Amino acid sequence: MGDSPMMASDALKRRFAPRIDPPPTQRRWRLELKKALPALTLFASVRLTGVIMATLWSLHLGRHPRTVLGLEWDGRWYWHISQYGYGLITHPKHGHAVYNDLAFFPLFPGLIRAVNTVLPIGPVNVALLITWTAALAAAWGIYAVGEMLHGRRVGILLVGLWAMLPHAIILTMAYTEPLMTAFAAWSLYAVLTRRWLTATTLAVLAGLCRPNGLAVAAAVVTGAVVHLWQLRRAGLPTAPRAWAAAAAAPLGWLGYIGWVGLRTHSPVGYFHVQSLWGSRFDFGHYAAHTFKHLIVGHDNLVTYATAAIVLGYLLLFVFCVLNRMPWPVLAYCAVLIVMAVGGTHFFTSKPRFLLPAFPLLIPLARHLARSRLRTLVVLLTALACVSLFYGTDLLTVSHRAL
Repeated sequence: MGDSPMMASDALKRRFAPRIDPPPTQRRWRLELKKALPALTLFASVRLTGVIMATLWSLHLGRHPRTVLGLEWDGRWYWHISQYGYGLITHPKHGHAVYNDLAFFPLFPGLIRAVNTVLPIGPVNVALLITWTAALAAAWGIYAVGEMLHGRRVGILLVGLWAMLPHAIILTMAYTEPLMTAFAAWSLYAVLTRRWLTATTLAVLAGLCRPNGLAVAAAVVTGAVVHLWQLRRAGLPTAPRAWAAAAAAPLGWLGYIGWVGLRTHSPVGYFHVQSLWGSRFDFGHYAAHTFKHLIVGHDNLVTYATAAIVLGYLLLFVFCVLNRMPWPVLAYCAVLIVMAVGGTHFFTSKPRFLLPAFPLLIPLARHLARSRLRTLVVLLTALACVSLFYGTDLLTVSHRAL
């Protein structure tokens, strides 16, 4: 039976109707996402395998995987803040430390509370959803930075190396590193492409996320100063947006420090809270003492692995300087290293503090980009195995601070 005249008319209208293309910005982001898809697939594959291994081993030990991923160490503090706000202070049985939840920045628990209001699936599930989404956004931003600086192959390898870091299991836990790294990566991308409003907004959010979010503000300020200096040398008019970016980038970090100061009635209240946790800035004396202890004494495998990772980061920073990496990127990495190495206490947490320092992996990614495919497969497989087994052990067995 043939089609009716009305149906034929509708078909003709659809066939000859003008095609409405998506806006240019939307088309560009679709193209960028398509280019980044191999990197995101690699990242998701590695980290999903890590989640599966941690889940299986947690079940073997009689522990709930969601509790292990969502409520371990800092995750429990973020959960409590999201549910009850600030005000929790605990005194451990041994030692003189005082644990005050004002040490934790507000953006992540605030997001948990807000999303759980709209999507009531439970705060732990929401925290993991935010973390995993942020980790993918961070991987995309890392690819964008690597691809812009050194091409697509380096961008993909940079994401792969970041996913295979020994402490990368944290990227799938209810911690703030994935969220901060997402803000940092895209802020660096915006700085390098001179999108000052975007860079500043992301720097403010990073500053509300973690103490070392200050490194993102340092990158924006450095990028703005370098840009203004270049304009002056060229005899060109100044850029008001760059001035505004340099002034506004630290406001998120300064805002929370100021709020804690008001709450504790002391302009250095936040740093006092941190010192009660045992965290102070001593210009690396504690780290040097720990390295000396590892040489003349003995400790467990996790502590030795931590020392090796920290030394590796320092060496990679030297390579980044020698390779003349852009000043904003160097400033970002330098602040992260200074804050991680220069702080006291929680030595085994230092690789986590350095997890957002993804640009330090660029020299490795560039070197691997020149390798044959077979060599790449062997090396990346070996790195993935080390990362997956070490991360699972770190999360479920070692009981060392993450």
